[in-house]
Amino acid sequence: MSIKSNAATVSFDKVSKIYGGSVVAVDEVSFKIEAAKLVTLLGPSGCGKTTTLRMIAGLDMATKGRVFIGDVDVTKLPATDRDVSMVFQSYALFPHMTVGENIGYGLKVSGMDKSEINDRSEDGLKLVGLTGYGSRLPSELSGGQQQRVAVARALVLEPQVLLFDEPLSNLDAKLRRQVREEIRDIQTNLGLTVVYVTHDQEEALAVSDRIIVMKNAEIAQEGTPRELYEEPADLFVADFIGDANVVTAEISSIDGDWANVRVGHAETRLPSRGMKPGSTQVAIRPESLQISDKDAPGSIEAEVVKATYLGSHMEYTLDTEVGELFVVEPDISNAISIGSTISVRLRNHGIALVE
Repeated sequence: MSIKSNAATVSFDKVSKIYGGSVVAVDEVSFKIEAAKLVTLLGPSGCGKTTTLRMIAGLDMATKGRVFIGDVDVTKLPATDRDVSMVFQSYALFPHMTVGENIGYGLKVSGMDKSEINDRSEDGLKLVGLTGYGSRLPSELSGGQQQRVAVARALVLEPQVLLFDEPLSNLDAKLRRQVREEIRDIQTNLGLTVVYVTHDQEEALAVSDRIIVMKNAEIAQEGTPRELYEEPADLFVADFIGDANVVTAEISSIDGDWANVRVGHAETRLPSRGMKPGSTQVAIRPESLQISDKDAPGSIEAEVVKATYLGSHMEYTLDTEVGELFVVEPDISNAISIGSTISVRLRNHGIALVE
């Protein structure tokens, strides 16, 4: 296959974007994205993630700081002089052009020979699983197929960096899962540097090598999906990445890098994260609570106030001494009825002290 990777790193050095002299969209953000990795910018609307992506693309210029692609300072370079391609949320396909013409459009504009354009377009179609669709119009394709055409159009340009701006938001849930797996497979197989923007936590966890969580124009936390899910830095990250029960707890003692923590009548040992004995808060993932028999030693007594069957698992809302707890339980054959009194234990993962 003739399409190849020119993967490069992406670095931000104290980059800010200020609109109108006072509206801070991105505030002194610094990070480095390694070549051939897929990194997701994740956060709620208005956090600065899309502005950050647009500054990589050159569609927005940094007000302060420097942007690097590879070893080249591209801070002042326009989009046309940066070796990046962007896949937009709206796909942005030309309705009057065939699929093949859409894929080859960027190559045509760059002055490439027609035969090579055709070869690269065919390679692009093959790469996204659409061989034989080159003569169709975009209107004759499903939403998922149109998204794949947009990906192929970006790939044939062999960019140093491939950018995705909310690429799956127009697709239904089942198709989103399928297309995100395809994007991840292409990225891995070609060794592409990909920067991916989404507000969907599950999507970010599924596709990313690393995730940069943004809040109020700044980076709240950066790390692998597992690090962010199991060791959130603060309440915002804990609550934003998946579901979390945030409850008051007591650090009874510190033993080196470990804290002995009491949550109601339950006790556990957690990384201390520099905290001292006294009242604190813990984030507990729903699957980190194990339902046990009533009055089990070292557990939290609870009353079931909601029980929901979801096919692959049960979801329970419990009223406990430490407040309301949300629990995910894989056992669907022994569903617990509303009003039952039970106990819950703390598992040894998915629980973290948080600021």
